[in-house]
Amino acid sequence: MKKRIIIGITGASGVIYGIEILKELTKKDLETHLIISESGKENIILETDYSVRDVESMAYKVYKNDDLEASLASGSFLTSGMIVAPCTIKTLSGIANSYSDNLLVRAADVTLKEKRKLVLLVRETPLHKGHLNLMSMAADMGAHILPPIPSFYHHPKTIDDIIHQTIGKVFDYFGIEHNLFKRWGEMK
Repeated sequence: MKKRIIIGITGASGVIYGIEILKELTKKDLETHLIISESGKENIILETDYSVRDVESMAYKVYKNDDLEASLASGSFLTSGMIVAPCTIKTLSGIANSYSDNLLVRAADVTLKEKRKLVLLVRETPLHKGHLNLMSMAADMGAHILPPIPSFYHHPKTIDDIIHQTIGKVFDYFGIEHNLFKRWGEMK
């Protein structure tokens, strides 16, 4: 069985992170299962040159966010984990409070209850204490909080360089080999 990874794209700014993760995982011939929230679809149109259909065509399988009977809603559907990129505070709150009123949050809840890897690219700034508390709650349940904060030791030249460095950190957590950025000590 191929490695299965769930990708959730929500309506925070930065949908390009989810799109680029999906593109890179598809290049690696991994089985990607995609959920896009309604506001995520709007941001794809607002922030990128992709259509929602373009993004959906990259995935192995696409699910409607209101389909709580989908296979992803059950722990018996085996996956390697889930990446929510970007992750809105609303989605973070749903995950942290186990309030599964849509498939994206339910899939994340299943990922946590089954002790699988869950990465949340929380996209908000500035953060108030309520946001920090939600991140702490999600982390206490096993989520890996990875805000897309760029590093500069690899001397990024383009926005893609900055995006790929964050994606590389996600892939490192999942044990997925990549050459998306130069690591510390490899700059020369």
